Amino acid sequence: MAPGAPGGRSAPGARHSWWPLLLLCLLPGTCQLKAANAFKPNILLIMADDLGIGDLGCYGNSTLRTPNIDRLAEEGVRLTQHLAAAPLCTPSRSSFLTGRHSFRSGMEAHDGYRALQWNGASGGLPENETTFARILQQQGYATGLIGKWHQGVNCESRTDHCHHPLNHGFDYFYGMPFTLVNDCHPDRPPEVDATTRAKLWLSTQMAALAVLTIAVGKVCGLISVSWKVVLGAASLVFLFFVSWYASFGFVRRWNCILMRNHDVTEQPMDLERTTSHMLQEAVSYIERNKHQPFLLFLSLLHVHIPLVTTKQFLGKSQHGLYGDNVEEMDWLVGPDDLSWEKHDDYSRPVKRQTTSKHEGEVLNAIEENDLKNTTFTYFTSDHGGHLEARDERGQLGGWNGIFRGGKGMGGWEGGIRVPGIFRWPGVLPAGRVIHEPASLMDVFPTVVQLGGGEVPQDRMIDGRSLVPLLRGAAEHSAHEFLFHYCGKYLHAARWHEKDSGRLWKVHYMTPRFHPKGAGACYGRGVCPCSGDGVTQHSPPLLFELSRDPSEARPLSPDSEPLYNMVVARVGEAVEQHRKTLSPVPTQFSLSNIIWKPWLQPCCGTFPFCACGQDEDHSET
Repeated sequence: MAPGAPGGRSAPGARHSWWPLLLLCLLPGTCQLKAANAFKPNILLIMADDLGIGDLGCYGNSTLRTPNIDRLAEEGVRLTQHLAAAPLCTPSRSSFLTGRHSFRSGMEAHDGYRALQWNGASGGLPENETTFARILQQQGYATGLIGKWHQGVNCESRTDHCHHPLNHGFDYFYGMPFTLVNDCHPDRPPEVDATTRAKLWLSTQMAALAVLTIAVGKVCGLISVSWKVVLGAASLVFLFFVSWYASFGFVRRWNCILMRNHDVTEQPMDLERTTSHMLQEAVSYIERNKHQPFLLFLSLLHVHIPLVTTKQFLGKSQHGLYGDNVEEMDWLVGPDDLSWEKHDDYSRPVKRQTTSKHEGEVLNAIEENDLKNTTFTYFTSDHGGHLEARDERGQLGGWNGIFRGGKGMGGWEGGIRVPGIFRWPGVLPAGRVIHEPASLMDVFPTVVQLGGGEVPQDRMIDGRSLVPLLRGAAEHSAHEFLFHYCGKYLHAARWHEKDSGRLWKVHYMTPRFHPKGAGACYGRGVCPCSGDGVTQHSPPLLFELSRDPSEARPLSPDSEPLYNMVVARVGEAVEQHRKTLSPVPTQFSLSNIIWKPWLQPCCGTFPFCACGQDEDHSET
């Protein structure tokens, strides 16, 4: 059924354009294109968190079950070279929302923190940035965000909400203003700034021991010092302890919260019910807005550690807790009504029993409301799988397939190559696979074009619309060069030589793996971007990704006659790119990144913030 057929939805004024549209259909190849332009599609954007490109069946995984996402790929277009603009959550999502490299917004690190650490910090997506949600809102779309935000909340007071989704074009928000971390689970080791936390605790213990030693010496007559000095020193140690423990001692209460619009609804959040809440909200949002064009950004909490998984999926995969979480994510996304029943040595599919009208999966809600043919659906991940995530039970992060590296690595393919699946029945060809380079930043101009808006002309937009490529009107990507950053540092750049079809990748810096040859930086959260943790290459490393996608065989002037030409050409492109850069205030400075109690979202009276989830999902 093409857009506008029975069960679909006509845009305002479309009913008066039937005869001109019919005449245009007489011209070969124009009917579908003109029909698609005559309607504003619903737009459903689904982003997983920390999912490896190799975790999906449609990208080659044969041991994890992802039938719903695989079906989405079969019914739509799949990109094999879809690339995140940054290898970590906050900067990658900033680029996705704005179509711009995150450093243009100040949403990148300058030799410090690389992602937001607190809900109660003042850093975040600047108010003057334009998101695709804001443009579509101006075009008459209902705009909703359900799930993870991680772009900041407040600037100067607890209620200014300057970085909040509702201040960036979304008219409805339900989810985490922060991100899932191990601290959200009472039984997991600390994650937020764990190294700093350990140092502060050690410093406190040493200072307390020193004061205790002085006090004992005073009692024993070994030290001649007044009790005022001893008490003063003890008071200073206590104040030091309180100053840092007020934040680090309550990470779960401060960061692991749920909000509906501006209101905190759970503090701390109940992890066992979070998946159910997110699903109910997504389905409810679709049902409430099915009679008008809507944008729904479903920003999943899966598959970020601590891998919160419901009992229904625990122990059902071949890959432990991580695999269970991936398969639950697939169920949440798709219309498949199969679950998996565990037997002694195998799992078999069984029919799932639903107990509520909200228990349907997201794509099922699209189909049941007759919106499939009028909805542009997109699935991706914010960056590559987290290789360093592991514990005594094994690997807790994703698999990046044949690609080298992972989360946190701005140059290696495993850190930035992500799924890219697009479906719009009747408009996009089903089953098509595209091998052209594309970026998460391209979603911004793509969505803006589909929604009838215009890309801002007053700023540098790095993304390019994918509409011509997805529809088959263009043979090649609009990107000749793409630049891959780790923090503020350019680690690599790629050149798509369109005439020959060759794809070159130049690496200027690469992380030093630990232990050597391990393929990741085990023993630390993620690999660093600069300093002693990277190797600078002069001359740079060169790979031909069209022949060596795993980046296993660096080329040299002896092995590649075009080496010097390619390196020089990419170098020229880098210089031209750098001319587009301008300084902006950094959002990750120490003053912006630290916890400020007066900015902390709170239900109740601060600091006694505590509440449970309400049961009202009737907001419009």
